[in-house]
Amino acid sequence: MTPLIDSTVPHPVVLVHGLCGFDRLFARRRPVKEYFPGVAAHLTAAGHEVFVPRVSPTASIAVRALELLHAIRTRFGVRPVHLIGHSLGGLDARYLTSRLGFGTQAVSLTTVGTPHAGTTFADWAVTRFARLFRPVFRSLGLPDDAFFDLTTEACARFNEQTPDVPGVRTASVAGECLKPWLGVEWQFSSRLVGKVEGPNDGVVSVASAAWGERREVWSGDHLNLVNWPNRLMVRAGEWHDRGADYVGLLHRFNR
Repeated sequence: MTPLIDSTVPHPVVLVHGLCGFDRLFARRRPVKEYFPGVAAHLTAAGHEVFVPRVSPTASIAVRALELLHAIRTRFGVRPVHLIGHSLGGLDARYLTSRLGFGTQAVSLTTVGTPHAGTTFADWAVTRFARLFRPVFRSLGLPDDAFFDLTTEACARFNEQTPDVPGVRTASVAGECLKPWLGVEWQFSSRLVGKVEGPNDGVVSVASAAWGERREVWSGDHLNLVNWPNRLMVRAGEWHDRGADYVGLLHRFNR
């Protein structure tokens, strides 16, 4: 039976990183960069225990979801948890909940900048560069399945095979980065996605990221959604710390 929401209990929160992601990076044994910078601090202050598991950066959704299941069960056993997944991490969390039986443990599932319908940028990249990067990845012993799992065709199959679980509360956050705030690193992919899918965060469209019973659109690029500051918005005084917004995402389920 799926656990019911109890607003008096601050269940643990599992933050799931995206493609090529990490929990935190270290230099000389000291943490220098979090994947979700500042988000855990806000959630902890609100009474939640926070866990950011590290899964394979480029493995398939199926493999990453299994790694995620093992990490969560090792840390929390069968305690109810909130899942928040960024980008590919949102698809991992959906697979975990729908196809690995985690629906009995997930209190809620929120996806952030997740390409539920895939992204035309992945279509473009796989079509043009698969022959180049696949041999390199294989020579290094690295999987490359994640890149293919993000295509529009693969995500269409994923959605057919991965139904939502009744009783698990769901929400999504999409990003829309307006031209004045779009960094040079996102300009090509944003144009490519925009021509086919419309407004986007630089790589994932608002339309593709929309999913679940509650849907929000935040201003910023794909990494701004997990609280990496947008340097152009900072200079203009338009940036604000997104950490508190993650607490708000969970509180909305209790209304």
